[in-house]
Amino acid sequence: MGATVTTQSASSSSGTAITWQRLLRQLPRIGLLSLAIASSYSHAGPREQALQIHNRVAGVLPTEAVLQTMADHIRNNDVAAAVRVAMDNEAFYSVTLKNLATPWTNRDRTVFAPLNDYTATVIGMVRDELDFRSALYDNILYTSSAGGLPAYSNSNNAHYEAIENQGVSLKNTLVRRTQTEVTGLPAAATSGVITTRAAAKAFFYAGTNRAMFRFTLINHLCRDLEQVHDTSLVPDFIRQDVSRSPGGDSRVYLNNCIGCHNGMDPLAKAYAYYDYEYNLETDPEGQNGSIHYNTESTLDPDTNSRVEKKYLINANTFRYGYVTTNDDWKNYWRAGINSHLGWDSSLPGSGSGAKSMNTELAHSQAFASCQVEKVFHNVCLRKPADATDRDKVREITQNFASAGYNLKQVFIDTADYCKGE
Repeated sequence: MGATVTTQSASSSSGTAITWQRLLRQLPRIGLLSLAIASSYSHAGPREQALQIHNRVAGVLPTEAVLQTMADHIRNNDVAAAVRVAMDNEAFYSVTLKNLATPWTNRDRTVFAPLNDYTATVIGMVRDELDFRSALYDNILYTSSAGGLPAYSNSNNAHYEAIENQGVSLKNTLVRRTQTEVTGLPAAATSGVITTRAAAKAFFYAGTNRAMFRFTLINHLCRDLEQVHDTSLVPDFIRQDVSRSPGGDSRVYLNNCIGCHNGMDPLAKAYAYYDYEYNLETDPEGQNGSIHYNTESTLDPDTNSRVEKKYLINANTFRYGYVTTNDDWKNYWRAGINSHLGWDSSLPGSGSGAKSMNTELAHSQAFASCQVEKVFHNVCLRKPADATDRDKVREITQNFASAGYNLKQVFIDTADYCKGE
């Protein structure tokens, strides 16, 4: 006997048995109905599309006047102008962009974290329509010009927490400055958001500085180490702290460990002169710590060089491993399977220090497409799902580049594509 589904009639209390065969015969009608509903959304009028765009871009409801202005732009086939109206709302900066960037600033990747110098710098750069690639390498920092705020401090986040707690406008008060001016880092040592206090606190904290590289890869190239795993590369820069025989089995190293470290370790050398310093006894969580950089006149007493001692921890794990002596770096991923990340052929693929290495990352195709994917998810409320979506992501990425890597252009293009969904 076939399985049955019992439904209750709206006009009778008696049950009606519907065989699966009858139900299957109804599916074409159900499918057509769903298609009709979806079609009605995609053909929503200018006001409905304007409302959706404003809600997704600014995160708040528009006023009637704003809604009408946006609808008029859409009616005149100028969606870009409509999106720019939405981006003019303070909430685009204090809600949408803050929520977009905040997960990049902590290891838990949570949106529930206070405003900080990393997030504020991202927001300011988007507002000012700067080349977003330079977020990883420029000598740049944004603070607020509002009165009554604590001054920026290298050892706490009070300035930014006060901005948030007092409801200070990010759109109107963020001011572009240099890290050299504000934090005292030498210009050559600055590297955009990577050398902000928030980034240092999260990713230069303890460890071996590989965390800074890994989370930069996750947050700005949309890839974790497993996705760039390649055992075919030369392992000559893998440090002493990596066992060549984990658990007594060298196959684990040869088939797993080597595939991440052979590419990561020669790139993470760029961070060799950085640390996050704090008092372990009185401040074990590092809440009042600050970024530290060994200048040419500073030698680490444990390494007798500019290299931070964290690069030599657990040196006895495999004492024949690589010993870091400087911040020179090399990108082995330009060859092999990771060449598809789209490295900039005008760059040498090697250099010294964080600024040049992060330029290498930021000028890759992977960086550009990653920003588009994140905004797509933020505005469309979903990830790219099919070939049409993926083609659109590629098109928007090209537009992003053509617009000088202005992230606002990505919001415009994605809002246009997803309007009415």
